Amino acid sequence: MDSLVSAEWLIAHLGDEDVVVADVRWRPSPAGAGRAVYLEGHVPGAVFVDLDADLADVPEDAAYGGRHPLPSPEAFCERMAAKGIGASSHVVCCDDMGGAISSRLWWMLRWVGHRRVSVLDGGLGRWQGDGHAVESGDVTRKAAEDPIVPRSGDAVALDKRELGGAMESGGRVLDARATERYRGEGENLDPVGGHIAGAHSAPFADNLDPETKTFLASTALRERFRRLGVRDAPEVVCQCGSGVTACHNILAMERAGMGFAKLYVGSWSEWCRDPKAPKRVGPKP
Repeated sequence: MDSLVSAEWLIAHLGDEDVVVADVRWRPSPAGAGRAVYLEGHVPGAVFVDLDADLADVPEDAAYGGRHPLPSPEAFCERMAAKGIGASSHVVCCDDMGGAISSRLWWMLRWVGHRRVSVLDGGLGRWQGDGHAVESGDVTRKAAEDPIVPRSGDAVALDKRELGGAMESGGRVLDARATERYRGEGENLDPVGGHIAGAHSAPFADNLDPETKTFLASTALRERFRRLGVRDAPEVVCQCGSGVTACHNILAMERAGMGFAKLYVGSWSEWCRDPKAPKRVGPKP
């Protein structure tokens, strides 16, 4: 199953019974802003998947798991079944940020062993830019009669302790946040600015063509990660602010034929709240 599909592919398959489009748009504030833009206009037939409510169990204290810790595999599969996503579904994930948010759903489905999942390359921007129609209002699908049964998949999640072990054994850590946040400048989501000591800056936006917001060709992606010191993705741990945009780098490496990197889900939002965890500001790892 291709990890990316084009708007042209989706137009040809939008009526297929097994294709489920999942709109994963999100805004940091105000609450409900992602759903609001979904209701204004989305790919026809798309269901809304909420990052906070469906793809995470948001904690009272981000020091324990970060701002978007994972739900249990069983709870996640139940939530997907309620959206009409089951074992026979080909899920097409989309957003309006070049896959920055929708890649989290892609990763989580791979995490529970579901391989029939793709990201809409270029997202809503490319869809509308190509002249394809959107519809407004909510879409409710019948609950899936064949819920996904979670099993071990390609995607591997690490906790804070496991990240430390991976770094001690020479694993390379890539930070998907914007360069400014990596350096500790203009932090507005977490209480401390900077980055995990030893992590290398690898902004997810560099996986995309700056004009079309579609993914670079696999050869260009491979060259990008080679420059970042990556030989084999399984030796890499990806992180970001809260385990969301890091999935974009995992998708890009998989797209480049480099294998599956690991994800530190708590990411900076957990790490920065631990006074004993080594941190750094500035441009160097």
